[in-house]
Amino acid sequence: MPITSYLRSGFLVGTTTGQAVHLAADGEVMETPINIEGPIVAIDHNAEMDTTALSNGHDVFLSRAHADVMKLPQAASSSTNAIAFSPDGKQLAFDSGDGVLIWTVDGDPLPIRNFSTPAGSTSLRWSGDGSWLACGLETGGFVLVSLIDGRSGIVGGFPSPVRTVCWSQPQNALFASGAFRIAGWSMAAPPLHDPSSGALVTGRSGVIPVETVTAHPQRKNIAAGYANGRITVAQIGSRDELVVKPGGSAITALAWSGDGQHLAAGMVDGTAAIITLPALLLK
Repeated sequence: MPITSYLRSGFLVGTTTGQAVHLAADGEVMETPINIEGPIVAIDHNAEMDTTALSNGHDVFLSRAHADVMKLPQAASSSTNAIAFSPDGKQLAFDSGDGVLIWTVDGDPLPIRNFSTPAGSTSLRWSGDGSWLACGLETGGFVLVSLIDGRSGIVGGFPSPVRTVCWSQPQNALFASGAFRIAGWSMAAPPLHDPSSGALVTGRSGVIPVETVTAHPQRKNIAAGYANGRITVAQIGSRDELVVKPGGSAITALAWSGDGQHLAAGMVDGTAAIITLPALLLK
């Protein structure tokens, strides 16, 4: 159940029936005109351009301002399970099965760049300034690419697939799931050639790998979800963490609302939950 922030305090949720639904902060579910063939396996929304991108695992679709859905012309053998808009919404990155494609979507969509990856992609995220792209890998690790000078590096050694990567703009930091704790790095010293470069100790180590992570849009906090249904919120660079959901169905997706007041969670059983945390608990 992929989830992305939508409007100021809500979310867009991709369903198995191919429809993107609006999940409001109060839990109300509202239909949208966005509908594709097949289940939605990846979704992203850019507020600045009011554009939504979706994938059914093969094709990539765009919807501008909830207008008609447009399918991007890809190769017949493509496989797409991860998509992400650039911060300004003018470019879209998505995986093609054996690499990552970047298209310009400001006007007529056109491919402008591509790079190969050593394994299939599970997640894609741009840094807040659009200069970096992180790509989670099915084999346990992620690729970090500088879009300014082309430098790249692979950070490996994860016990589980890196199903999500995310960026903290307030901390200029990168985070990844797949480890036994929240794995993070300060981009003041990017881990291009040394996985320990810029490493941040965040949250507590456990026996169950982190399944998904999402960084707060304004504060120095990050949320993590686990296969046992546990959700925690930690302060970046600190071992302290708050358990906001102790257990239940495995967490497959997490997203903060645009205003940072609500945390949405998608679970393997097809349900979604919204958690509202008082500002005083977030430091």
